[in-house]
Amino acid sequence: MAERPMHIIIVGAGAAGLMAARELARAGQRVTLLEARARCGGRIHPLPASRFGYRADAGAEFIHGEAPVTHSLMAEAGLASTPVDGARWYVTDGAFLRDDPADRQMRQLHRVARQLDEDMTVTALLDRHFAGAEFAALRKSVLGMVQGYDAADPGRASVFALRDEWMGGERGAQARIVGGYAALLDHLLAECRAHGVAMQLEAVVRAVESADDGVVVRCADGRAQRGDRVILTVPLPLLRTIALPPSMRPQLAAAETIGFGNVIKLLLRFERRWWREARTEDLSDMLFVLSDADVPVWWTQHPNDDAVLTGWLAGPPAAAFAACDEDALIERGLSALADIFSRPVGSLKRQLVASHVTDWAKDPFARGAYSYATLTSREAQDTLSRRDGGRVLISGEALYRGRDMGTVEAALASGQRTARRILAM
Repeated sequence: MAERPMHIIIVGAGAAGLMAARELARAGQRVTLLEARARCGGRIHPLPASRFGYRADAGAEFIHGEAPVTHSLMAEAGLASTPVDGARWYVTDGAFLRDDPADRQMRQLHRVARQLDEDMTVTALLDRHFAGAEFAALRKSVLGMVQGYDAADPGRASVFALRDEWMGGERGAQARIVGGYAALLDHLLAECRAHGVAMQLEAVVRAVESADDGVVVRCADGRAQRGDRVILTVPLPLLRTIALPPSMRPQLAAAETIGFGNVIKLLLRFERRWWREARTEDLSDMLFVLSDADVPVWWTQHPNDDAVLTGWLAGPPAAAFAACDEDALIERGLSALADIFSRPVGSLKRQLVASHVTDWAKDPFARGAYSYATLTSREAQDTLSRRDGGRVLISGEALYRGRDMGTVEAALASGQRTARRILAM
């Protein structure tokens, strides 16, 4: 007699959940996917091409590092990528510079970090080794990178993890998927549907209960699903909103020790690429501009000619904007651009065609943007990965052990690994 396929319930239809669902369904298992939102994708959130001239990414946008799982999926789907290429400008006291003022001292920081025998936070490293006034530019650069790129609190972020990220050898250039992450999402969704994955949207999970012959997942609207295994792929802060079996208390405690930062992302579409002639410098190939403005990081769609600027505010500084609604954030973004480029804010407003703001901390099904490594993250990941004979597994970008924790690649790889663990049971 043929063995009965398992029924696996996956909570969360983001990258990790969709990947796990695809892998399990392809292997002949019965899969039900429960998603709290009215859409799939999680923190991958494409916007209509009619608004921005292309399918802009309100969430994840770049491929980071080598990303083998991402590139494998892209090959399956026949998708291409374009390198993220262009000039990076640093604005200091109104001057546009091609080089980071801290570059000369960065080698010294790398040398100190490489010689550390014991992990410490980024703040502790800077206070201990780079406290002098002569290192002011270095501290500013490092804190900007930790907060802006990793969305991390420097007072909690692990130097060892960042050392691997900064100095871990060749990683591959950043890139964008042609068609955006939406194209990859379309492929995963089509794969899930083709292999019979049952999807339920607007299914807000409130409890996971152990049963004699499996598990029961209960939703806020009264819906319930009974299965053999459950995979939780929700962002870490959401774990505390779900009533889980008492045996999972160690996993819940471990999740609290992994960092989880916020990002506010602004997309502003203008009538034309006004920044190309805004300065005496040649900004025709501008990709990034970094400054001390309220919204400190902006990027273009270079080499594409879309007249869109994306603003990025991440890490602890984003908390200062918690009371701002979307209109107020757009105003702050336009004011920041006016300050950076010495342009009248009124002229920028008149050229504004479309705008979108995503504050992930205000999304009830994300409560932040992505995870980062603290001093105890590795031990926490071990605890979160343990099954201890139970039927509930946890998956997602926070459990990824590579250099690109917090990325779509991390989520895809974790979902794939979790599916393979279940199939090996």
